[in-house]
Amino acid sequence: MTQTPTAHTPAQGNARAQFTVPAQHPMVTVLGSGDSLLRVIEKAFPATDIHVRGNEISAVGDSAEVALVQRLFDEMMLVLRTGQPMTEDAVERSIAMLRASENGEQDGQETPAEVLTQNILSSRGRTIRPKTLNQKRYVDAIDKHTIVFGIGPAGTGKTYLAMAKAVQALQSKQVNRIILTRPAVEAGERLGFLPGTLYEKIDPYLRPLYDALHDMLDPDSIPRLMAAGTIEVAPLAYMRGRTLNDAFIILDEAQNTSPEQMKMFLTRLGFDSQIVITGDVTQVDLPDGTKSGLRQVQDILEGVEDVHFSRLSSHDVVRHKLVGRIVDAYEKFDNQHGTQNGTHKGRGGKAGHKGK
Repeated sequence: MTQTPTAHTPAQGNARAQFTVPAQHPMVTVLGSGDSLLRVIEKAFPATDIHVRGNEISAVGDSAEVALVQRLFDEMMLVLRTGQPMTEDAVERSIAMLRASENGEQDGQETPAEVLTQNILSSRGRTIRPKTLNQKRYVDAIDKHTIVFGIGPAGTGKTYLAMAKAVQALQSKQVNRIILTRPAVEAGERLGFLPGTLYEKIDPYLRPLYDALHDMLDPDSIPRLMAAGTIEVAPLAYMRGRTLNDAFIILDEAQNTSPEQMKMFLTRLGFDSQIVITGDVTQVDLPDGTKSGLRQVQDILEGVEDVHFSRLSSHDVVRHKLVGRIVDAYEKFDNQHGTQNGTHKGRGGKAGHKGK
């Protein structure tokens, strides 16, 4: 895209940019079905006039905004050249990344195209990729560190991306097995009140991990891999007394571990193994008076070599857009009223690092 001073807009600082879409890329891939992508761009740059004629796109307006539009189309073309389609969500996230970079709110030099085209795992006709800058940095941290903490609100892909990296490590023979674990504590409920055998009581707590596995592996292969011990899904209590070698280990819902459980789990690390610990410190379901091990561990291990903390926010939520707004609304309410999840809690519920 080339940028030149506009001839018909005399106001100082205005500029004109023009971009030619290469013939091998149909305009629908750039503008979206029914111009859906173009509408997203126009909404994000309301003061900029964007016009399309044939395979030519032009933008006229404030020089800084026109420069961002120029960068956006350049990034979109880089993504399209990989064969990956652009979506409305990808365009919105690209704009957000470019604005954050322009405003100095973003450390590092990662571009939207670098974030959106990083493939983690291809399975069953779909490819799993990070969708935000923080997600990319989280994935990169898993490649570089032995122990990684993924801390953030619901819907930020903490567990899903960790699962994808675990399956990738297994398929590439970096590890011999995957171990998935969670504490069996949810929203104040107790296992004893659930019907059925011990396995049937525990199963609902582990179901989200099974669901993620079914997204990434042939469902028919999962029972065979579990029977062989290649994949193990178990409650956290089953980790005590073990040394886990040559494994990719994921502890999910770690905000519901006690400090003692967190220490126990971390010391299970064996040779040639990797640990990813995920959790949301704003959704602790432990009884009042019990500290969260995930909150405490941030103060203990921050800065320790080969241990990394990746912190995600509502901007990294990849579920329905309303989820991000809900997360922000709760955080705003809690900050104003000194509460947690909208309710007053005991000292144990409020102690520790917030982990934003």
